[in-house]
Amino acid sequence: MVLETIVAIATALSESGISIIRVSGSEAISIVDSIFVSNREDFHLTDAKTHTIHYGTICFDGKVYDEVLVSVMRGPNSYTREDVVEINCHGGVLVTKEILELVVSRGARIAEPGEFTKRAFLNGRIDLTKAEAVMNLIQSKNQFALENSVKQLRGSVTNKIKELRESILYENAFIESALDDPENYDLTGYEDKLSEKCDELLSSMDYLLKNTEDGRLLQEGIKTCIIGKPNAGKSSFLNELIGKEKAIVTEIAGTTRDILEETVRFGDFTLQLIDTAGIHDTEDVIEKIGVERAKEYAKDADLIFYIIDSTYSLDEEDTEIMNLIQDKPCIVLLNKYDLQPILTPEDLAKIPQLSSAKMVCFSSKGDFVHPNGNASTKEEALDNMKQCVSDLLFHGGISFNDEVVITSMRQKENLKHAREAILQVKEGIAAGMSEDFLAMDLMRAYTELGLLIGEEVEDDLVEEIFSKFCMGK
Repeated sequence: MVLETIVAIATALSESGISIIRVSGSEAISIVDSIFVSNREDFHLTDAKTHTIHYGTICFDGKVYDEVLVSVMRGPNSYTREDVVEINCHGGVLVTKEILELVVSRGARIAEPGEFTKRAFLNGRIDLTKAEAVMNLIQSKNQFALENSVKQLRGSVTNKIKELRESILYENAFIESALDDPENYDLTGYEDKLSEKCDELLSSMDYLLKNTEDGRLLQEGIKTCIIGKPNAGKSSFLNELIGKEKAIVTEIAGTTRDILEETVRFGDFTLQLIDTAGIHDTEDVIEKIGVERAKEYAKDADLIFYIIDSTYSLDEEDTEIMNLIQDKPCIVLLNKYDLQPILTPEDLAKIPQLSSAKMVCFSSKGDFVHPNGNASTKEEALDNMKQCVSDLLFHGGISFNDEVVITSMRQKENLKHAREAILQVKEGIAAGMSEDFLAMDLMRAYTELGLLIGEEVEDDLVEEIFSKFCMGK
């Protein structure tokens, strides 16, 4: 596969200032050279030095396609460690496609999603954590996700995992040497030393695992479910948060029957908002489906916005909702608080299912208000809600600074398995097991950490990871 030369459009295919067509492989330079005419007489890309840019036109069979700038990057000093050529043409959709088809006709093939980064991995320029960081960098939705992806791309996770592997490998090598050459390597009292080393390893792994859930929420976004009874104001609240009329709002109960989804930047967080159908007993077949979906989304959510009409008393349907969400981080929003409310935040705080929930009030016009009834600016109210989210999910604040933060669930699972193996080493020491059994558990931890960074990896996993990349990356 890696002997083939691949090509793809590396920029969004739309009308824009420029488009970039990326070519990589052993024939990349010669293929592009066969369709490139330089403005310099008798110049060919095959003679170009690495990391140079050349002006000319794309021409073939008497037809001029476009004026272009062509970048030449010779391997191994390129993104893929192969010869790479990038054609910078004008950003029209038609001209970009025509040049792409021309490159294919000259011997390249269309790249698979993520294949350029996959080649960078297979050719040893980056490891698996850095490859995943590339994808996360592209998909970053907030400042944390961006900064953490850059840190991972620069090796924050890789360096820490390699440090752990080297420590494990040293202990395993000592055991193997002592078993093979007992005259020169004494294992007397070694169990105590190994137990201390395991404690150090466990401490480092716990440090990495500590922030994985917070990191995931910040990297991927917080799955946020808006629930409540029909006509409680869920859709109005969704529209207020996203700043546009996404959901239909009427006086008729049950307007929302299906699921509405929207992603919104919310301070340091990204909320994946899900507006659901009103939860209540109904004989309407379509509404029933919407209600069941609402319950399923609520069970799977990281955060709940529970909308309550403060001008009505709570009933059995509210009790059903509260039982559904009682173990979830929850912000209760009392709607219509300007219309002589029956319910207050103090009333709701006394309910066991809502004892740990945060309370926010807003008016019938969609304006946020203080519980005492005084008007609040939207900025003040949103700041209050952002702090509520921080208190519920991030223990009051986010401050990772220079910490290594793992955000990939795949990496987290490998790390957990490595930790379990080290715990088994500790248990083996306590049980008086022989050193060769301890070495087996050490090597299992070593292997799991190798899977994390891709030094020991199966082909199926590689295919799965890179299939999620966009074309041209």
